[in-house]
Amino acid sequence: MTVDSQGTATADSQDAPGRAAGKSQTPPPPSGAKDSLQPSRGRRSLPSGLLPYLLVTPALLSMAVLLLYPLINNVILSLQSVNRRELIRREAPWVGFDNYAELLGDSDFWTVVLRSVLFTAANVALIMGIGTGIGLLLNRLGKKMRLVLSLGLMFAWAMPIVASVTVFRWLFDEQFGVANWVMRTLGFSGYEQHNWFETSFSAFVIITALVVWGSIPFVALNMYAGLTTVGTELYEAARMDGASGWRTFWSVVFPNLKPFFMITTFLEIIWVFKAFTQVYAMNQGGPDRTTETLPVFAYMEGMSQQHYGVAAAISILTIVMLIVAMSFYFRLILKQEDEQ
Repeated sequence: MTVDSQGTATADSQDAPGRAAGKSQTPPPPSGAKDSLQPSRGRRSLPSGLLPYLLVTPALLSMAVLLLYPLINNVILSLQSVNRRELIRREAPWVGFDNYAELLGDSDFWTVVLRSVLFTAANVALIMGIGTGIGLLLNRLGKKMRLVLSLGLMFAWAMPIVASVTVFRWLFDEQFGVANWVMRTLGFSGYEQHNWFETSFSAFVIITALVVWGSIPFVALNMYAGLTTVGTELYEAARMDGASGWRTFWSVVFPNLKPFFMITTFLEIIWVFKAFTQVYAMNQGGPDRTTETLPVFAYMEGMSQQHYGVAAAISILTIVMLIVAMSFYFRLILKQEDEQ
């Protein structure tokens, strides 16, 4: 440093670069355990492994309150004898597995089980077949027609079940139903005031039509969404090889959308097997309880016959059957993932 004539201190030219460099440089980052940055006082960071569990805790508590607690009470009720007399006296004698033994030894219960399985199989086969066909059609249509068909599917899917049941009952009404009018117009006799709900077969046909009509949009729209993920080069290669439409579906579409078919079929089995509103609201399980499925059978035993313990046992057995079906499909899904 030098001092000029006026007494002003000036830095040497050799010191200036060092001082300028010293101003522009930032201190090196701390290193080592002692020099690591510490959080400000008053704030404590959560352990990294605990935060995900805290985020899902509200959902788990809601599921426990809405699902687990009623399920436990239902299991307890199935082990008790609660009928009209016990309900009036507010008694609940413990009978263990007597309700289950009574059901498993009842031929009517096994008839309902067989009816439910056949009803589910027929509906799921029709839903998957027709829904897949409509999904393929959506993939081939132009934009305008695809939009019109998609809107129609959405309207059918969004219609409340009770409203759709009311529409179907009007269609098959004895006196003013469209179905009887169509049959008379086609020249068939005996349809002046034909009761379509007189036999269990015709009633099941109508219920099946209602269930299939309401479930096709889900399969069709998901099928179309899955088809958009299949590359066009695969279709072109199949076309160059001379493959037909059916061969293209089994060699190109099905292998690429196999997870979609498995998951959708699994969901449809659950939804159809536990269908209650369509069956009960259509004809209350009639005629003579010959169209009852397991959910309707449990409701009739509990609310109409007031055998609440037996009804709870029926619902638990229904859940067990669905768990068996779930385990089968989960094994297929896990096996497919291992193969990939």
